[in-house]
Amino acid sequence: MRISLRQLAVLLLLVVLTATGCSRQPQQTANTLRYVLEAEPATLDPAKSTAIPESLAELQLFEGLTRLDAKDRPLPGVATQWEISADGLRYTFHLRPDARWSNGEALTAHDFVYSWRRALDPETASENAYMLYALKNGQAFNEKEAAPEEVGVRALDEHTLEVTLEKPTAYFLSLASFHAFYPVHRASIEKAPESWSSQAETLIGNGPFRLTGWVHHGSLSFAKNPYYRDAASIRLDGMYWPIVDAQATRLTLVETGQADMMVEPPVVEHDRLQKEGLLRIAPYLGLYYYVFNTQAPPFDRVEVRRAFALSFQRQALITQVVKGGKLPAYAWVPPGLTNPATNLDFRQEGGDLIREDAASAKEALQKAGYGNALPPVTLLFNTGEMHKAIAEAAQEMWKQTLGVTVTLTNQESKVFLASRTRGEFQIARASWIGDYADPMTFLDVFKDATNDAKYQNPRYNALIEEAQSALDPARRMAAMHEAEQILLDDAVILPIYYTTQPYVASPRLQGVSWSVLGLADFKNAYLENR
Repeated sequence: MRISLRQLAVLLLLVVLTATGCSRQPQQTANTLRYVLEAEPATLDPAKSTAIPESLAELQLFEGLTRLDAKDRPLPGVATQWEISADGLRYTFHLRPDARWSNGEALTAHDFVYSWRRALDPETASENAYMLYALKNGQAFNEKEAAPEEVGVRALDEHTLEVTLEKPTAYFLSLASFHAFYPVHRASIEKAPESWSSQAETLIGNGPFRLTGWVHHGSLSFAKNPYYRDAASIRLDGMYWPIVDAQATRLTLVETGQADMMVEPPVVEHDRLQKEGLLRIAPYLGLYYYVFNTQAPPFDRVEVRRAFALSFQRQALITQVVKGGKLPAYAWVPPGLTNPATNLDFRQEGGDLIREDAASAKEALQKAGYGNALPPVTLLFNTGEMHKAIAEAAQEMWKQTLGVTVTLTNQESKVFLASRTRGEFQIARASWIGDYADPMTFLDVFKDATNDAKYQNPRYNALIEEAQSALDPARRMAAMHEAEQILLDDAVILPIYYTTQPYVASPRLQGVSWSVLGLADFKNAYLENR
């Protein structure tokens, strides 16, 4: 007996609903958003979460001092206003006097002090602790060289929070919206330190929604938070997120009207979905690239690195292999970030910093003394069909243009990351997703002495330090543009494509705000009656 896609979707959804225990789910209304989540959240502890499914759920359940708007600009969240000292080191935040947790308890400045110290505490072992290094003595406390009381955050009173920074950080208001800066409910944590963030019954937040059900590996359920500071504007009654890891199944559920939204439809379906007008592309502040080991021959020669970068055919790769509305990348910082000094996109201002030019690529090899006699090189990538497909395409490009034999080495992700960190490669696959909405989230990567490229350039480092501490927006943006130019002139990386977020959604779904950080904010979402 053959089963249609619609029948299969019904059966699959019934399986999901049965597995998640229908009796434990709140009643769904016509105003319940059904989002098909792609993976089980490992935790909903904002200090410890590192993946998109966690960050996406936390964005609905928590709110920091600020919250990003549709253009990724920081707007008041728990804080209604703030003052910044002339030297850019001290921020005084004024919190909403009526701020509440989702259980109705008052949320105060002391909650932020507790939460930020907890995220930095080495005992918490937060992978996001580095995000709070902007705080005075934040890194020192995390590295056990300072006491928690020495961290630059203190409550002046119940509704006033004073924050002191290590150095001026022009993008701190954006940082304050990042999940590591969310407040967490101290009493819940102290009562159930191991489980508070993995059970709906014990997870208390302060965002537009509250968690009402969590059936592990089954579903998440949300209801509008009546204590949220902007509860009157929330148009959804709630949300129901079944967890389905299979891309095809998620797509079928949306196409058959049994769910409202899913991300990352199968690549093989992109052409069809695009023709049918169903494929949508959201911004995503990320870059897929290859990194050169600048200390490993022959890539210790800038001309060789430049030759490989010049001979890479990005648009052809995207059209034939990658798809998904990806954009060819000819620089390091992706589009989607606004220069506050000019109100223009940082990428638009900077333009393309590298080109595709086979003749120039060959000339660069000649200049390096290799001509067509370049020794075999190795390209390292981690397990994944797309990574393999891109690597095979690169292999052929370089063979045709440069006459070089490229050996492909595939490693399991954990081994691959260790190899890349230790510098045991010549060319390696990499990707970078922004942590916050500022070009610095990309540019400071190669200032780090432990960067994967083993790259060091004093002028580059000086420009990054200038941009990190400059208070004048025009000055810091100019420094970052110059630094990016140096990075591409030195051919440290081979940018391939800017990341996008393909998704499919019901025409009924409106008001979803997509952050360039790859998160959908459902605060203002609603479902049209049709």
